[in-house]
Amino acid sequence: MNIFQALLVSHRTQRELYARLLASKPATEERQHVFEELKRELHAHETAEERCFYVPLIEHDRSVDLSRHAIAEHHEMDEMVEHLDQVDPHAAEWQACCQKLCDKIEHHLDEEEQKFFPQAGKVLGETQKLKLAKDYEAEFMTLRLKQEA
Repeated sequence: MNIFQALLVSHRTQRELYARLLASKPATEERQHVFEELKRELHAHETAEERCFYVPLIEHDRSVDLSRHAIAEHHEMDEMVEHLDQVDPHAAEWQACCQKLCDKIEHHLDEEEQKFFPQAGKVLGETQKLKLAKDYEAEFMTLRLKQEA
């Protein structure tokens, strides 16, 4: 598995989780459970992706701007999650903010897959793509295990 395939595993999980979140009934235990799971997935994915994918790509002139942009979008999503944590789940604002977060996630994933991955594929060698996948998977699993502890 190369780094792109490894990242796509989490991308699929994120899409499944936000679809479940949007389909869930307001202010229910199920919705809260799915939201918490999405938060954990986003946190582990973003952190591992930044450490094991973006940081190495920042070293290349051809991918530095895209890396910075992607990291900035991670920060925006983190702020949106923090805001949702502060909003009453019974309020209409919660649903609107949740929709914005899910739209932002989809935008970010599409942008990575359509723009960033092809550019990164030109910068990284095949051996490096395989090594980064192993590094990412190990970091992701470590972060998820810490969250569950």
